[in-house]
Amino acid sequence: MTERTTIGKLDIDPLLAEFVNDLLLPQLTIGKPDFWTGFEAIVDQFTPRNDSLLATRDSMQSQIDEWHSSRSSQAIEPAEYMQFLRAIGYLLEEGDDFSIDTENVDPEIASIAGPQLVVPLKNARFALNAANARWGSLYDALYGTDVIAQEGGAVRSQGYNPIRGRRVIHLAKEFLDQACPLLGASHSEVTAYSLINGHLLVELEQGVSTLVDADKLKGYRGKADSPSALLFVNNGLHIEICIDRESTIGSTDTAGVEDILLESAVTTIQDCEDSVAAVDAEDKVEVYRNWLGLMRGDLSETFTKQGAGLTRTLNPDREYQDLSGATFFLSGRSLQLIRNVGLLMRNSAILDKNGEPIYEGILDALITIATASIDVKKQNLLSNSRTGSIYIVKPKMHGPDEVRFTCDLFAAVEKLFMLQENTVKIGIMDEERRTTVNLKECIRAAKSRLAFINTGFLDRTGDEIHTSMHAGAMIPKAEMKSAVWIAAYENHNVDIGLACGLQGRAQIGKGMWAMPDLMAKMLKEKIAHPMSGANTAWVPSPTAAVLHAIHYHRVNVFERQREIAERTPAKLADILTIPLQTDIGTLTSTLVQFELDNNCQSILGYVVRWVDQGIGCSKVPDIHNIELMEDRATLRISSQHIANWLLHGICSEGQVLETLQRMALIVDQQNAEDPLYIAMAADYEKSIAFQAACDLIFDGLKQPNGYTEPRLHARREQFKAERVG
Repeated sequence: MTERTTIGKLDIDPLLAEFVNDLLLPQLTIGKPDFWTGFEAIVDQFTPRNDSLLATRDSMQSQIDEWHSSRSSQAIEPAEYMQFLRAIGYLLEEGDDFSIDTENVDPEIASIAGPQLVVPLKNARFALNAANARWGSLYDALYGTDVIAQEGGAVRSQGYNPIRGRRVIHLAKEFLDQACPLLGASHSEVTAYSLINGHLLVELEQGVSTLVDADKLKGYRGKADSPSALLFVNNGLHIEICIDRESTIGSTDTAGVEDILLESAVTTIQDCEDSVAAVDAEDKVEVYRNWLGLMRGDLSETFTKQGAGLTRTLNPDREYQDLSGATFFLSGRSLQLIRNVGLLMRNSAILDKNGEPIYEGILDALITIATASIDVKKQNLLSNSRTGSIYIVKPKMHGPDEVRFTCDLFAAVEKLFMLQENTVKIGIMDEERRTTVNLKECIRAAKSRLAFINTGFLDRTGDEIHTSMHAGAMIPKAEMKSAVWIAAYENHNVDIGLACGLQGRAQIGKGMWAMPDLMAKMLKEKIAHPMSGANTAWVPSPTAAVLHAIHYHRVNVFERQREIAERTPAKLADILTIPLQTDIGTLTSTLVQFELDNNCQSILGYVVRWVDQGIGCSKVPDIHNIELMEDRATLRISSQHIANWLLHGICSEGQVLETLQRMALIVDQQNAEDPLYIAMAADYEKSIAFQAACDLIFDGLKQPNGYTEPRLHARREQFKAERVG
């Protein structure tokens, strides 16, 4: 093992030291001595505050556990419950009304409503795909998914199926009719598009037409009288009609249209947290190296696809001519945000003066901000933020004190790297109960940095269960989405965001579509997110981003927000309604076993890849072999739900263990074709992944706030030590 590097009082893993000293610092204006001296000072300054905040979490949870345990036979009276939460400082009084005053926010966040990709930054190929998903083919998205049914000969085949192709083109032209309608005609009737004196002329089989709204035409490529592309805008999102009469598709189209491109993933969260398995310096450097490549604009990845070697790089900006013939550009890439880790975990990549691993959130802040400063100072090949801002999504904060801590940390890092105050913007994940009920004060604590609030149903449910663990048995997981608290929580996030002036300054976001192969279902259902007043919502793939973009053409989110601002705000009492199973007798043995089967299979399917292969996010087949996009949030709710039912006697340890073993056989079968997969059922005792799943359930009550990271990290470190070396 290579010796660790000592700089000042910091003990640094050589892999991280090499990355910083040899790759990162040459890109910056700060020298090595000043960097590490400043790093050490920030660690010394913020570690005690981090310690204190985690101690407050534990203290509050202990008091809540005791309150519920002492009242186990009594119904919860809302007023008394809220009085108790205020008495322990969990629930705070709201201050006066205010509006955020965040400045220099890119329009992709402030004024454009559209899809948001979330992608594990540890995977360079995924990171590049997401960054390049700003523009996507509507034809490809329709052709390659279940949006087009396969009946009537429209099967998806290896070669091009003209029957399926015609259905794709029909739906795409219907979309154009809705987003960019023509006077008295359909885009399916067009035989030629041209521009005459800056106006669109549409030739039809009989006669001519033009746009209903001439302002929707923004530019073109090629010659005005026979353009190769036309650029439109609707509800702030661009649409490009690509024309090539010589192409395979264009030659079959009366107007020569070969494709329709949609501006899709307007923003992307490059994730260091829930979708990433990063437990040591080796893993963290892999993550940081990809972020450095994105910020420098030179990230590339070479891989083999269908037997051919391919190299993927970042897309350049897109060039057009405006209606007067002048050249202009649109970004060819999604605006990149980065999600740091929360306050809980430490990482051995650096040891502090006491020989303790430093908090990973502090490490992330320093390295990711230092890296993004390359973009702020325009020392890169391709720009990210046009306004000179850095966007950090901060997860799993509990209340305004933790938000304030994070803002102070960002301010200290800004000072170290000589960035202007409030260069670093914060995205607050409203995914912990204490943040939900104090959201207005959380936003106030970040009023000059806030660029983002977002609900996260799964983590929020995990915290809901853990916070009220001793109150009683929870309803089945499948019933959570219809519980009183969840609708109030989702509405409350929008209500508070609008009341605090986020419209036109920051994103109000909603969560992930977790079924990446069920795009027809997504196209039908996910319009609920823009209808809810959210100007962004998460999608699991570039294809899903293209299809979800259709919803933002159908719904003018900012008009919808103005309507929502007039409604009666969600009630705090509803948010604090604990989802308890009031009639235990309705939990039949069949229902309980089904719930255990579903939860255990989900836990094992995710954990085995996390622990054995270091994969933090992937499509994991559920018990019905439907592939779901899983990350640690799904793991948290499943493990906490079983832990709750164990505590209250709904099931037994023996029943859960038998279920885990039986589900391990199913998960092994589902992964049988993976050459890297290590079967769990071959030896349950020696399977580190299987033991990790047991840890998460049987030690669930003792895990801080029900988080899965401590047990996952410990078992992954064990696996690397024993199997990798």
